[in-house]
Amino acid sequence: MKILLTGATGYIGKRLLPILIEQGHEVVCCVRDKNRFYYPKELPSKIEVIEVDFLKAESLTAIPSDINAAYYLIHSMSGSETNYDELEKKSAENFVNSINQTKLIQVIYLSGIVNDKSLSKHLSSRKKVEEVLNTGTFALTTLRAGIIVGSGSASFEIIRDLINKLPVMITPKWLNTKCQPIAIKDVLEFLSKSLLNSITYGKSFDIGGPDILTYKEMLLGFAKAKKLKRWIITVPVMTPKLSSYWLYFVTSTSYKLASALVSSMKVEVVCRNNEINELLGVKPITYEQALSRALIKVDEDNVTSSWKDSLVSGRFNSNISEHLKVPKKGCFIDRRKKEIINKDFTIDRIWSIGGQTGWYYGDWLWSFRGFIDKLFGGVGSRRGRTHKHEIHSGDVLDFWRVLYANKEEGKLVLYAEMKLPGEAWLEFKIINNTLYQSATFKPKGIWGNLYWYSVLPLHGFIFNGMLNKLIQ
Repeated sequence: MKILLTGATGYIGKRLLPILIEQGHEVVCCVRDKNRFYYPKELPSKIEVIEVDFLKAESLTAIPSDINAAYYLIHSMSGSETNYDELEKKSAENFVNSINQTKLIQVIYLSGIVNDKSLSKHLSSRKKVEEVLNTGTFALTTLRAGIIVGSGSASFEIIRDLINKLPVMITPKWLNTKCQPIAIKDVLEFLSKSLLNSITYGKSFDIGGPDILTYKEMLLGFAKAKKLKRWIITVPVMTPKLSSYWLYFVTSTSYKLASALVSSMKVEVVCRNNEINELLGVKPITYEQALSRALIKVDEDNVTSSWKDSLVSGRFNSNISEHLKVPKKGCFIDRRKKEIINKDFTIDRIWSIGGQTGWYYGDWLWSFRGFIDKLFGGVGSRRGRTHKHEIHSGDVLDFWRVLYANKEEGKLVLYAEMKLPGEAWLEFKIINNTLYQSATFKPKGIWGNLYWYSVLPLHGFIFNGMLNKLIQ
C-alpha cells in the first residue's frame, strides 16, 4: 500500500517510518525542508520525499493522488506562542481540501486525550483539528494519547532534567493532577495496527498504559528507576506563568513549550475506556517498564528521535536551505586553519563536539554563554545533542542547529539559535589535510557591531584553543 506520512521529521514520524517500511508499504514522506530529512541507509528504497508546507495550500499539489492512507502527525505549537491554534486549524483545512482529491481511504490522527470540559488551549486546538479532519470524505481514525514516555520524548527529557538536577523540589500544585502515561512502543503499535483496519474507521480511541499516576508519582518513579533520593513539596501559590518559568530554567524545554505544557498539565488526561486494546490485540506496558526501556536506549546512545531536534525546541522557524550558504558581505569573520595529523581522528572529534563531550576548550565560557542566553529567553545550552557521535542536518547541538553535516567530505556547518543582535554561523571543513574553522557573524544595527567587538577578545582564547584540540 502507498502511505502518506506527514510530520516525517518529527518525534513520532521518524520512529513510525521504519515500521511502515518493514510492513512492506511504500511511504511518501511530507517534509517542509528536504535538507532536514534523514533516514537510515539500510532502509529499502520504498521512500519518496516531497516538500509540502501545509500552511501553503499551493504546495500540497505535490501529494500523489494514488495514496491509500495517511498519518496526520502535524503540530504547529512551535509556530507562535499566541496563534498556534489558528495555524493548526489552517493546516488541517488545507490537508482535507487536498486529500479529498485523492483515492485515499483512511487518515490516522494522533491527538491528545480531551475528556475534560475545561480544556487547555493546546488540547482545545487538538480537538478542533479532529473536527476539521472529520469533514473529509475519508474514514478518520483518531488515537488520543496523554503523556508519551520514551527516549527523547519531551515528557521523558523534562522528567529526567528535573530529577537529575533537583534533589529537593518546591513544585506547583498541578503536580497532583492525574494522567495515564503510555510508552512510545505502544503508541507506535496502535498507529501501525490501525492502518487500513476497518474496525477503526470513523472512530476515536483513548490510548494509555495500565497506570494512572499523578505527575508527582511519575517524577518519583523516575527517581526510583535511577536509584536517586528525591523530595517533592507541592505549594498552591505558584502561578501558571511562574510554573512555566520554573520548567524553562530548570529543564531543556523552551518557554513556549513549557507554557503550553503547564496549561495542559492542569487538566486530567485519563482514558475513558480501553476497548481498542482488545480490538487491536495490544497490551500496553507499565510506566516502570517504559522508563526502563527509555533509559536503556539512552545508555546505549540509541535514541531514534528526540523532541529537541524538532523546531519547537528552539528559535529556528525557516528552512535550513535558506541559511545554508554562509554570507560574507557585511559580516565579521574569524578564520583559522591548521594542518591536521590524522584526518579520521579530527573528523571524529568534530562529529562528537558539544553535548556531554563539550567544546574541547574553555567549556566554562560556553556554559556561561548558554546561561546568559537562557536568562534573556533563549534556548541556552541544555538541549545538548541526541547522539554522542552522530550528526545529521536539522539536529540540535547545544544552542546551535546543524545546517550541513557530511562526514565523508569533512564539513560541518552550524547556525546559532541563541539570542543575538544578528546571525551567526560556525563552520568546520577539511581540505587537503588542513582544517579550516570559521566563525561568521552578520550584525544587525549598532548593537550587533558592539556585540562582536565585546566578545572579540575571547575569540583568540576559545577558537584557537578549540582548533588545537581538534587536531591533537
